[in-house]
Amino acid sequence: MASDSDARRIAAGPQPSELVRSTHAARHEQTPDPESDPQAPAPFDPLRLCIFATIALLGWVAGPVALAVFAAVGFAGYWKARRRGLTRSKCFLRDTRLVLAYLGVLFAAGLWGIYSLAAQLFGI
Repeated sequence: MASDSDARRIAAGPQPSELVRSTHAARHEQTPDPESDPQAPAPFDPLRLCIFATIALLGWVAGPVALAVFAAVGFAGYWKARRRGLTRSKCFLRDTRLVLAYLGVLFAAGLWGIYSLAAQLFGI
């Protein structure tokens, strides 16, 4: 009998206390606390922006070496994925061949930057 009563309670909708809580939050334009309400949606976490800033910092500090390393790691990852059958990427360029070409150009630019920097520093 307990499962029948549970089914009726669930079919009847939310409890009055849940309605009061959601009405109160909407009236005061507050977002529900995810810690106290496990069904509340999590707030947006702009993690990608932090990652982009960190990569920009590494690029600024390490210069062409960072560009060459990141491009080489990306190229190796896309090469491996393409060999396993990936033809479309979530990258802006979509086609993995275009992504590989782009990363190859970045790698070459990084190598050119390393050479130019070494030529300036050591008079090569």
